[in-house]
Amino acid sequence: MDLSTKDIEALLPLPPATFHILMALTADDRHGYGIIQDVEARTDGALRLSAGTLYRTLQRLLDRDMITELRIRPTTDSDDPRRRYYRITPFGTAVARAEAARLTRLVRLARDSGLAPEAP
Repeated sequence: MDLSTKDIEALLPLPPATFHILMALTADDRHGYGIIQDVEARTDGALRLSAGTLYRTLQRLLDRDMITELRIRPTTDSDDPRRRYYRITPFGTAVARAEAARLTRLVRLARDSGLAPEAP
């Protein structure tokens, strides 16, 4: 997939759930429930993805080649054969980085306007 800036910018801003799912997959390959747990832990419970939101978002990410479903499953005794595992793609990583940069610029503007505290 072409990683053009134009393609990436057309997807911004990302919905919060999308950005959090991409961040969860940046850390490691995960199944759906693992993504839900990671997002909840990462946000200290402030964001709890419903199964509906998660799987609709995962399908959009798959359709846009931002993630891929893994064909090879983990070889653990505790793995459930019904689980589907996902991995972020290079395009998904580029989009997540662009969103992080966009948010960083937004926070910088808020700080310059006196709306957000300076970083410690």
